Amino acid sequence: MQNIINFFLKNRYFFLFLVLLILSLFFTIRSHSYHKSKFINSANWVTGGLYETANGISGYFGLKKYNRQLVEENRRLRNLLFNRKHSYPDSIPDDSLLLHRPAVSDSTLLSQVNDSMVPQTRSYVIRNASVIKNSYHSLKNYLTIDKGKSDSISQDMGVITSNGIVGIIDNTSGHYATVQSVLNTLTRINAQLKKTNHFGTLKWNGVSENIVQLIDISRIAPIQEGDTIITGGMSTIFPKGIPIGTIKNYALDSSENYYIINVELFNDMTNLGHVYIIENTNKDEILELEQSVNE
Repeated sequence: MQNIINFFLKNRYFFLFLVLLILSLFFTIRSHSYHKSKFINSANWVTGGLYETANGISGYFGLKKYNRQLVEENRRLRNLLFNRKHSYPDSIPDDSLLLHRPAVSDSTLLSQVNDSMVPQTRSYVIRNASVIKNSYHSLKNYLTIDKGKSDSISQDMGVITSNGIVGIIDNTSGHYATVQSVLNTLTRINAQLKKTNHFGTLKWNGVSENIVQLIDISRIAPIQEGDTIITGGMSTIFPKGIPIGTIKNYALDSSENYYIINVELFNDMTNLGHVYIIENTNKDEILELEQSVNE
């Protein structure tokens, strides 16, 4: 305590000068409008910078929460997209009403897009999950996601991201599931050219992590590099129209009747975070019908 007192006594002239300087600045600012405005502007600049920094820090730590909200909103929108019908509930306004409705924020509009707006006769249910393990170096690659039987996830459901297809649910436990990746030499997915109805089978030759092959496309199909490939919808796993990738190059097979097409994936299969699982609620009915026809 004595040391602190000695410090102030030793530097008493400096502290006296500092107090007088502050008082003089205070009276000058108060008595002159010009100086007052400059001081306020400077103070606003300093506090504005501090608030911006603090907001940036708090925003960074809130990214996880915002990301979860975006994933949930995307899931709801995909529910609507995959279950489009000729009619919707009255709660969804048509285009003419949207043109004249009062302006609303994006968050308000998205909050109105919920599961209750999907028709009760819907064919697809969309659920979201996170990838907790991903392999892409072997010939038979799998992913692990953090949803399982307790989340109504079962075998042969399709898995996608916002960019395109990922794979097919292979096995499930109570709270986890494995996904047979599109980068698996055993995977077969029905796919087609977006601009025509020519369809074939998507497979992987095990060479490149971003290139898969589309086979059995007839040589009479009008194709060119850069064309988009989408799911064909001729299975109970993926709806029609989910993006897969673009044609990188192509050649005729040994019979010269069909193309072998190299497709560059939209998805970066080495960098997967959030995914969506697609359940076809009519799958059992379709499979039962097809089985009866085969018999």
